[in-house]
Amino acid sequence: MGGEVAYLTVGEKEGCDEGKIAAAERKYSAPSVGGGGLAPPPKKVVVVGYALTSKKVKSFLQPKFERLARNKGILFVAIDQSKPLSEQGPFDIVLHKLSGKEWRRVLEDYWNEHPEVTVLDPPRAIQQVHNRQSMLQDVADLNLSDRYGKVGVPKQLVIKKDPSSIPGAVSKAGLRLPIVAKPLVAKSHELSLAYDEFSLQKLEPPLVLQEFINHGGVLFKVYIVGEAIKVVRRYSLPDVSKYELSKSAGVYHFPRVSCAAASADEADLDPHVAELPPRPLLERLAKELRRRLGLRLFNLDIIREHGTRDNYYVIDINYFPGYGKMPEYEHIFTDFLLSLVESK
Repeated sequence: MGGEVAYLTVGEKEGCDEGKIAAAERKYSAPSVGGGGLAPPPKKVVVVGYALTSKKVKSFLQPKFERLARNKGILFVAIDQSKPLSEQGPFDIVLHKLSGKEWRRVLEDYWNEHPEVTVLDPPRAIQQVHNRQSMLQDVADLNLSDRYGKVGVPKQLVIKKDPSSIPGAVSKAGLRLPIVAKPLVAKSHELSLAYDEFSLQKLEPPLVLQEFINHGGVLFKVYIVGEAIKVVRRYSLPDVSKYELSKSAGVYHFPRVSCAAASADEADLDPHVAELPPRPLLERLAKELRRRLGLRLFNLDIIREHGTRDNYYVIDINYFPGYGKMPEYEHIFTDFLLSLVESK
């Protein structure tokens, strides 16, 4: 197996330490002599320590992805949260998506001690997109507009308490019905749609209220992995006509709209609805948000206002989204990890 990269199976990852990493490198990376000459120099093993929920591990570390990573010289090692992080590794990259102040403290202390390690992504940057009050602020500040289109955010309002105050606050802020309500802390993908002012009092703060924008029932998920961009269509909430609005009342709850729905990529859609946002517009938006947010792993939920060709809105930003649903994520993500090490 001369020249093959080091790699541990899922079972071996548990409790993996520096000794096992070194042993794996010696076992699989030692050059061999054959055919009258020396084997090429062994590849450096890129060690990625990961701290993910079991659900995230299952969806992200899929067998095809792990096989490709192995072939490219990437070793995934589970971080043991019961042990000091500084005693584990050594890591080239730390990949994480865990919540809680204690984990943020542990990771920031580790990064201060090991600035040579790439942390995906910085905990403080992630916090901004965990709070829907600040999540879209950089998009609003950017106010992107060029010959390819305009990108903004829906008019929104934060309600932290007292549901009875919501109708008055909505009227004062000038938000038009229907209203989309989302939890203030972005730990949940659930949302509600309120059709009338009276029903607004049934909502449970803290939450963010967004003006609903008709968008043909399709949203665009823009996955960003470093400088790479991948766009897919997803079904979304259907448009609400003025007639429907006048005849409807109440609050309708949706557990997870775009994820629960099937992909809209193969559907027979109106071409004006299905047309993807212009690539140059998305590239400029992604570049600016990478810089402003300080993130390299995130996605954007974007809608196009129905009846327009180039009026777009970012309605949500997610850190480290479900990349397992992104086409060709295996190649895109492994190339990204290798580029981080090569750029050092």
